[in-house]
Amino acid sequence: MNLSRRTVLLAGAGVAAGLVPGLSGTAAAATRDLHPYASYWYPDSLPSGTPGTGITWRSLKAWRADGDTDLAFNAASVPLAARFTPTPANTTARSGQARIQSLVSFGPTSGNPSQGAATADYYALTHWAYVDELVFWGGSSGEGLILAPNAPIVDAAHRHGVPVLGNVFLPPVAYGGQLQWTRDLVQKDSTGHYPLAAQLVAVAAAYGFDGWFINAETGGGNTALATDMLGFLKELKTLGAAKGQRVTWYDSMTVSGSVSWQGALNSQNKTFFQSADTMFIDFRWSQSSLASSGTTAQQLGRSRYELWAGVDVEANGTGTSVNWDAIVPAARTHVTSIGFYRPEWTRNHLPASRTPGDFHAADDRFWTGSSLDPAKPDPTASWRAPAVSVADRSTVSSVPFATVFNTGHGLKWYEDGKVTSGAAWNHLGLQDRLPSRRWVVRTTGGRPLVTFDFADAWRGGSSLLVDGALDAPATLDLYATRLPLVADTVVELTHRLDSGSARVELAVATAEPGTAGGAPPYTYFPVSASGSWGTSTVRLTGLSGTVRAIGVRLTATGGPVRWRLGGLAVRDAVVTPAAPTGLRVTDADAGGLRFAWQGATGPVRHYELYRTLPDGTRRFLGGTCQRAFYVGGLVPEQGESAARFELRAVGELFTISTAATTTHTW
Repeated sequence: MNLSRRTVLLAGAGVAAGLVPGLSGTAAAATRDLHPYASYWYPDSLPSGTPGTGITWRSLKAWRADGDTDLAFNAASVPLAARFTPTPANTTARSGQARIQSLVSFGPTSGNPSQGAATADYYALTHWAYVDELVFWGGSSGEGLILAPNAPIVDAAHRHGVPVLGNVFLPPVAYGGQLQWTRDLVQKDSTGHYPLAAQLVAVAAAYGFDGWFINAETGGGNTALATDMLGFLKELKTLGAAKGQRVTWYDSMTVSGSVSWQGALNSQNKTFFQSADTMFIDFRWSQSSLASSGTTAQQLGRSRYELWAGVDVEANGTGTSVNWDAIVPAARTHVTSIGFYRPEWTRNHLPASRTPGDFHAADDRFWTGSSLDPAKPDPTASWRAPAVSVADRSTVSSVPFATVFNTGHGLKWYEDGKVTSGAAWNHLGLQDRLPSRRWVVRTTGGRPLVTFDFADAWRGGSSLLVDGALDAPATLDLYATRLPLVADTVVELTHRLDSGSARVELAVATAEPGTAGGAPPYTYFPVSASGSWGTSTVRLTGLSGTVRAIGVRLTATGGPVRWRLGGLAVRDAVVTPAAPTGLRVTDADAGGLRFAWQGATGPVRHYELYRTLPDGTRRFLGGTCQRAFYVGGLVPEQGESAARFELRAVGELFTISTAATTTHTW
């Protein structure tokens, strides 16, 4: 068993529409398409023949940042956030032991849009709290072997404190692999250095991601090639470390240069592990081989948790048979970390008619387990969800903090409770910092349904919905935080009661629970509730120190109750961002425009682009964390000689700047 037999399935190009309401992804002229896509390369030499439709063959050795015309669309902008580990949500989850690496294919190698698309059907990962490293999986012999992750994925991951790695895939000969590509990767220059190692580090630095996953599976090598690979790996790690980057090695090539998956850390691959930060152990591991691998890592002066034991969930997801006690035994110290291969099964196994709600329900079961409550996991279930074993992390540690519970995709786009675009969309860069424990509900009565809901929202594409009889008061844990309190600190809740009647209270704790699995020692503050969207501002009178947890308590006064939370903010003052400047159209194709601008001074969460129609109404075209954006499928309105556009900066509190404007003559 190996990674390559699946990777070949990723071949093929698909063109997706941009994040624009009512736009077609095929609007551009066939001879000129300005739509930016995620980047991919071969190390140096290219295949023979010509690439397929929609595929561009590029050499990484020839890449230069100043010649990369799509770099502005592909470079992530959100820095990697620091994380902390609160008191675990249950008594079985542990901190400081097993961690999780996730290998995810978010789209095809070629034709993968840089900045989202006009569909809500997307793997919008939200359970970042359990993930320690994300690998942007993909690559194929017919398209390209080296993949840089899309900026929206990196921005969302970084907001939650998760590093993202690009992928270097050298496929087996059976899947079109050529040993020359391996030799290209590890070639040396006249000074004995490895130019492709420097190029990989330069790409990651320019694109704003965190390093590389190296997967060398092309057979036919010898000890000389293995020696060159080892030298390349050492230089990649050294150069990358200076830039804050990391390297993961896949258990494939051995010290003889042959490809032989060991399913263990042993004498055949430990020199590669010593030249990397972590290693992904192939799926053929056994309980004894993982035990010996952990021991070997410690003998090398390394942590056993720098080994990812591969768990292949691509085909069966939560139905996958896994010897969990070989990795994360319940009664003793964890043996290694976990490496999930293709957890986007939670989307892919659903029927084509799937909705965002269907996906999140499946994804919650994958990460939280059948109980759907990380404070009450079922450790006896055959699928041992990460929440059972791995303590969650949070990045909510500074004020101002705000969320509108935007998951990074939706069926519409909302602003102040009103629809400003009726088109489906996805763009993970617009995803908020989301609750890490989904969903902890503390009640002596029946548990209500708690979910992200896409039928209505205050802002973005989703809101948080609580729906149930509420036959007893129910407290919903929302965020583990480290937010300093000052005299002017307030909490704002934007919420709406859809049906029934209920007393709503804000729950705030300034201390951790006394034990793992315990309830935070909340203080409750009354909040007014009504049948329309409204924002309640709560002063935390009587509290001081640091806010450690935030939640809400609902008590039905007439049920059943449907209540939705559209926004939550913790602030000392209201801060409005400065406006961007220099909005301009930099290039145009048939119906598509490339925009660029100078970023606003000071902190900005993201930017939002609108079209001003002849009747004065504004149509949302898309948002991005970058300072460039492509819009496709534009056509003149009746009698319109020039289109008008507005761009605004959005702050952490979702305050909006004044607009930068430009026009485009048809």
